[in-house]
Amino acid sequence: MNAKLGHTLRHPRISRGQVLAAILCAGLGFALVVQVRVHARGENLESARPADLVLILDNVTEESRRLSDELRELEAARQRLTFGSDRSRAALEQTTKLGHTLGILAGTLPAQGPGIELTIDDPGGQLQAHDLLNALQELRDAGAEVVQVNGVRVIASTHFVDDGQGRITVDGTSMSSPYAFTAIGDPATLASALQIPGGVFSNLRDHDAQPQLAQHRMLRIDAVVPGPTVPSPVVTQQSESPQ
Repeated sequence: MNAKLGHTLRHPRISRGQVLAAILCAGLGFALVVQVRVHARGENLESARPADLVLILDNVTEESRRLSDELRELEAARQRLTFGSDRSRAALEQTTKLGHTLGILAGTLPAQGPGIELTIDDPGGQLQAHDLLNALQELRDAGAEVVQVNGVRVIASTHFVDDGQGRITVDGTSMSSPYAFTAIGDPATLASALQIPGGVFSNLRDHDAQPQLAQHRMLRIDAVVPGPTVPSPVVTQQSESPQ
């Protein structure tokens, strides 16, 4: 029995139902993201200038296109798992893909793709943690899938803190100007979101900071966070009873 338990722990079986549940959770997350983003973009539109509205509309249109593509991919995966002729193979492929995606989101795997590099020079040291957090949040709202700041991988629990000595710490790592954000996502959408009038760039310049932006067809983020340590199962071999 112990040997069977060890084999199960080393080779967990993932059922098609579990994969379907994961896809449904992803779809729920998609709906929540759409709702939050629409609400956020709808704030203060009455006071926006026509030029601002054009930029916001372009950004929202691009986000809508990207989210629609994600929804179609999820629906196609659900169809393969539910009605496909080789559902076991489809489940295995989807599980592998899901595991890789979760590893990237958790920050335990490197990632690559198109994106932007944002460098913020703060010669006067006026920026505070919330200014960098605002830049990160704008990138996330614009669809950034993976972000790295000065060599620190950003994950869901990442925090920005003023250390009281003129420096900003990110997940406990002390940083100083220039601050370098590397973000993977649609370059045009990310760039547009950062430069919306009254947004991130305007705030940085109000603090005499100088942002520089570069779009790239391919970027690689190698910074990772340690993954959870899973102890190996100990299998004890029962000795035979003496005759």
